[in-house]
Amino acid sequence: MKLSDLSPAERHRQIAAKFTDRVDGTEKWDVPAPVAGWTARDVVRHLVEWLPGFLAAGGGGDLPKGPSADEDPAAAWRVQSTAVQALLDDPETARRTLSNRHFGEVPLDQAIDRFYTSDVFMHTWDLARATGQDDRLDPEECAVLLAGMEPIEEAMRGSGQYGPAVPVPADADAQTRMLGFIGRDPEWQPGSAPE
Repeated sequence: MKLSDLSPAERHRQIAAKFTDRVDGTEKWDVPAPVAGWTARDVVRHLVEWLPGFLAAGGGGDLPKGPSADEDPAAAWRVQSTAVQALLDDPETARRTLSNRHFGEVPLDQAIDRFYTSDVFMHTWDLARATGQDDRLDPEECAVLLAGMEPIEEAMRGSGQYGPAVPVPADADAQTRMLGFIGRDPEWQPGSAPE
């Protein structure tokens, strides 16, 4: 079954598990990451810092607070990943809504899936590439995400959350095209400084 066909809870379970594997395989947290100015630690910091405020501001509730990414990035990730999974596994979550001035009201489980779980999926490549681990992503999910982002490219770039697209060959695979679209250089290697 494709990742995009799964429920928000199961999709998060699988995507978060892959990110957790990369967290477990990280030996050095202060190595550069493919995002300009970021380290491997910053990849985790990003994921554990933006979601709690996003949920609280939209009426989605509060997540338990773990240690900071500065103190212990692996523990910070585990606390949040476990809390998000518990939230998605709760049948009431699908009946709750999250409100946001940019996209209106969305069922809470779908908002987490659309914005957060997809972010975890994409940042798995960043952490894996930064730390020299397996950086292959599910090709069907890459294609699905790319197809969903292309029609809203102007809004995405205008948000400041995505850099300029990196040109890739027209016949590149789905992962390479998705990475280029979100502003990553698919050729970036550990030890090379992102520009």
